[in-house]
Amino acid sequence: MTPLIEARGVSKRFRQHKRFPGLLGAFKTLVTTEYTEVTAVNDISFDIAAGEAVGYLGPNGAGKSTMIKMMTGILVPSDGTLSVLGRTPHLERMANARQIGVVFGQRSQLWWDLPLIDSFTLHQRIYDIPLTRYQDNLKRFSELLDLKPFLDRAVRQLSLGQRMRAEIVMSLLHDPKILFLDEPTIGLDVVAKDAVRRFLAEINRERGVTIILTTHDLQDIETICPRLIMVDHAKLIFDGQLGKLRSALGSARRLTLEFATDPGPVVLSTATLTNDDGLIKHYLLEREEVSLVQILSEVGSTRDLKDVALHEPNIEEVIRTFYQRRNTASATTP
Repeated sequence: MTPLIEARGVSKRFRQHKRFPGLLGAFKTLVTTEYTEVTAVNDISFDIAAGEAVGYLGPNGAGKSTMIKMMTGILVPSDGTLSVLGRTPHLERMANARQIGVVFGQRSQLWWDLPLIDSFTLHQRIYDIPLTRYQDNLKRFSELLDLKPFLDRAVRQLSLGQRMRAEIVMSLLHDPKILFLDEPTIGLDVVAKDAVRRFLAEINRERGVTIILTTHDLQDIETICPRLIMVDHAKLIFDGQLGKLRSALGSARRLTLEFATDPGPVVLSTATLTNDDGLIKHYLLEREEVSLVQILSEVGSTRDLKDVALHEPNIEEVIRTFYQRRNTASATTP
């Protein structure tokens, strides 16, 4: 099966005016014809199949938004080839636009002074969406994201969370095959974030919409995207399932033992003590094969054990560990 999105050796470089220090340097910067070249995306390749939900992750300046803009046809790659829905995005932007949806967290496609419903109506006419399909989609999405109470309110009067929910609904009204989301939960409160995440996961699952999501909020990835593409310094450093990343890093779990009376030091061969609070003791389990049965057997029945909690590493811990190990390896490489 042909992938919906194919990237082969894609790179993007930008030219910037060279900057000079000092007062005279500031004037020289204004009139200079000298440039420096910045590489935002460097030789990246991947395939994305129909129906996948992929998190595109990396630190600031790693090239995430640049890659999204190339996939949507806004920017042209400097090198390599990029195919979206069988087309070259920047050469066939109009054709692609009818089959993709785009949400940029910092930029709105809604009409600021008009009631929200008018923005949706204009979108229906621009995309020539059949009226029945438009009405069905609007009804369904409005229910899922609770838009009905403010459909007749001017966009400028909406909260950030309400606007973001409206942006996502608008991007889906024409039934796109691919939805590109660049920081869709930025600045939202906890309730709004949860509503957006649950909606996107449901749209991906029920309608098979392919989702490509860039975010700094790792809970977005945990909830929506089973696959991660990670970039750093413009280069691809990981592409695979979240479970594969966890396994590669050893799945360091945390163990908490709570006792009714202080048992004194409790040393376990299966776990490393990280913090001793008397009645509550915290451990780290480096080995994935260690089971809770083994731990309880080692603790024994003579101690007054009250409660046991085993914590799997969350995605933030996994990715932090990945970057730490990668940076350590880079620092020790001559």
